[in-house]
Amino acid sequence: MLALEVKQRGKESADTLRKAGIVPAVFYGPKEKATSIAVDERHLEHIWKKAGETTIVTLKGIGEDKDTLIHDAQFHPVTGKLLHVDFYVLEKGKKVRIKVPIEFTGAAPAEKLGHIIVKTLHEVEIEVAPQELPHSLTVDLGTLENVGDHIVTHNIVLPASAVLVTSPEEIVVSVKEFKEEPVEVAPAPETVIIGEEKAVEEGAPEGAEAAKKQEAKKEEPKREAK
Repeated sequence: MLALEVKQRGKESADTLRKAGIVPAVFYGPKEKATSIAVDERHLEHIWKKAGETTIVTLKGIGEDKDTLIHDAQFHPVTGKLLHVDFYVLEKGKKVRIKVPIEFTGAAPAEKLGHIIVKTLHEVEIEVAPQELPHSLTVDLGTLENVGDHIVTHNIVLPASAVLVTSPEEIVVSVKEFKEEPVEVAPAPETVIIGEEKAVEEGAPEGAEAAKKQEAKKEEPKREAK
């Protein structure tokens, strides 16, 4: 478990605290009233990187130690710095319901044969004793050999105290056959030559030159009449 020193928050504004390198936060739980606290920014960022939302963090400094989970974290949209954190205080002797991320390991033989591995689920919900809370749950892709092979949630190995909340038949990952899509060739655009339409309509030889010759022949009888 990870430990974090916290202090009771005074009347300073959130902006004043942040400028001083302090992150405003709060802890609460089924038997804990919401209490505003202040946490050193560097220490909190270190804990966040290690714990995320699935590792117990023990808060020290206000009354007796409190085992908590980071329930929510807010970040600055530009700098990425932590702006505020909610800590959920766990009730002693009771399981906690939580969504745990899935970590995919190994290589699927089916993928080496050119097929597609489709990952449809990236976390599962479980109820588990706080002391057995996993940071992630492992799914081995090495069992996926043929098209149609799949792994469902009840195939995932859970801690001894854990109970699966997500539907046990929900597909986590599966193998789909790779099929090449036929390439459609667009028809060549029709070529229209401006100036030849009239000649074609009158049955004259194709081309602008042919049309001119036809017009010249029409003029020849007029010259002879003179």
